[in-house]
Amino acid sequence: MVKKHHVRVYKSEENLAREDQLAHKIAVVAADPVDVAAEVTDMVINRIIDNSSVAIASLNRAPIVAARAQALAHAPSTGGKGAKIYGIGERVSPEWAAWANGVAVRELDYHDTFLAAEYSHPGDNIPPILAVAQHVGASGTNLIRGIATGYEIQVNLVKAICLHKHKIDHVAHLGPSAAAGIGTLLGLDVETIFQSVGQALHTTTATRQSRKGEISTWKAHAPAFAGKMAVEAADRAIRGQTSPVPIYEGEDGVIAWLLDGLEASYMVPLPTPGEAKRAILDTYTKEHSAEYQAQAWIDLARKLHKEHPEATDPGNVKSVLIRTSHHTHYVIGSGANDPQKYSPTASRETLDHSIPYIFTVALQDGAWHHVDSYSPERAARPDTVELWQKVSTEEDPEWTRRYHSLDIAEKAFGGSVEITLADGTVIRDEIALADAHPLGARPFGREQYIHKFRTLAAGLVEEAEIERFLTAVERLPQLGHGELDQLNITAAPGVINLSAAPKGLF
Repeated sequence: MVKKHHVRVYKSEENLAREDQLAHKIAVVAADPVDVAAEVTDMVINRIIDNSSVAIASLNRAPIVAARAQALAHAPSTGGKGAKIYGIGERVSPEWAAWANGVAVRELDYHDTFLAAEYSHPGDNIPPILAVAQHVGASGTNLIRGIATGYEIQVNLVKAICLHKHKIDHVAHLGPSAAAGIGTLLGLDVETIFQSVGQALHTTTATRQSRKGEISTWKAHAPAFAGKMAVEAADRAIRGQTSPVPIYEGEDGVIAWLLDGLEASYMVPLPTPGEAKRAILDTYTKEHSAEYQAQAWIDLARKLHKEHPEATDPGNVKSVLIRTSHHTHYVIGSGANDPQKYSPTASRETLDHSIPYIFTVALQDGAWHHVDSYSPERAARPDTVELWQKVSTEEDPEWTRRYHSLDIAEKAFGGSVEITLADGTVIRDEIALADAHPLGARPFGREQYIHKFRTLAAGLVEEAEIERFLTAVERLPQLGHGELDQLNITAAPGVINLSAAPKGLF
């Protein structure tokens, strides 16, 4: 069964034994050759489909165009055959494939999520692990095991260690998890994985300013950078290079100076030896392209659009008050005190972190689109701007409690809304979970993942290529060594114009 490990800061003279360090315990889990459960394998396949769908939808967006151009400047390294970039057939060095594909997966904020003490998008583990798998000619079974580890480590770190409280970006949990997943994939020994995890953590701690104020394109690059660093950390560790020790618990380490400080105390859950890695089953994907806390609000807004069309006209509305969790209010609500969240000229990255904007558009349109709902024209529509300015959020202690609950049956990411009309009528409603959540009104299964893929690939990928990819990914456990290139998708002719990419240093 899962065991909780006490993690705190140690003075140098206390000489914390290696086997008692969190990075070493993570490495032990990664090196455990435990079998992968059938339902975990099925979910790994679902998430590869999910990542591929949102990556394809990003092919011509500026961040991926730039990241792809950077990657194409780096030919496959001599240690393997290289890895492929989403949308094209060219091979590049695996760390650069992890970079380009990581940006493509993250750009639309449209893949899976796990929320607990910290926030995360555990699907960010897949690009670096897949890139290394393609590079070394691994099998489908190898890849499944590596991805299961990546999810296991990130989810358990997210359950225990809060980063955002100290304004540290959530990718600080991704570097170690991706390094651990790569270790599992390659069958590395505990010591090598230990060194890799430490290096990956050391190089991927950064502030949350990337998700504050005028949110930039770096939001999509941050997890890709962590994945790239994990690949490089694994390479260095394999070559015998070491990392700062102890990286988490040292008196000048991450916990002491970036997190809870010298008096820190965490209980980190990890599987015991021989226990299956099942954490991927605790995660959930997005039906809509927006911050996860917005998912349920889009669903509720669509419902209110049908039931109360009068509330879509700003002339009829006096105010809209959303009561929700601490995180939703302070990070993507009016509690963030970011005027950009109410600006019709804000960037897409800012708008997808603005509940007032998202709720307004979904309420008026009765729908949400990953491109149209963020267009400058849509954001600047006068009736939208007028209604948008009337939307505010406030923290509700009960929704905060449910947000942080460890009981999956009551954990919630929604809240309640009061729409006060000009004539004094008050419309009240609430929602706890997004429709697509495993406990929601319409939980996502394989059918929904495939539908999402087909929808986002339409017009960008030829039908024959769509069918080829889906056939290959559903056969993942049967794919042999060197056959993982089949998980790459090629865009239709004319979709990608490589010559139009911006020029840089490389």
